[in-house]
Amino acid sequence: MGTAAVPPIAEWSFPAEPGVVRTARAMVRETLHDWDMEPAVDVAVLLVSELVTNSLRYASGPIGVRIVRLRGGDLLVEVSDPLPDPPRERTAAPDDEGGRGLQLVACSARRWGTRRGRSGKTVWFELAETG
Repeated sequence: MGTAAVPPIAEWSFPAEPGVVRTARAMVRETLHDWDMEPAVDVAVLLVSELVTNSLRYASGPIGVRIVRLRGGDLLVEVSDPLPDPPRERTAAPDDEGGRGLQLVACSARRWGTRRGRSGKTVWFELAETG
């Protein structure tokens, strides 16, 4: 199936419960393969995993994932949850088990940010065509 036959937007809403991270990764992976965007798959799946894990850890409502294939083959990924407060990027100590998710997003994405909406917040990132 060529990219012309596939819609350039995919979105899902997941309950905030165990197993959602695995499901979100699988949906993103499958969609990017369908869109012939293999170079972006590994990074996109890793970053979605980090952001959905943060939402699952701190929010108590549905978690939204939206991916958009932009002109030129770039990728926009958004992860939303009902918690209004934006996540904080922090510096994790070498022996910390967590705290590196946003650092990973900041280092791996071309651009990233957060925005508030009527029903919570969205953390987004862009990946260049080559991932």
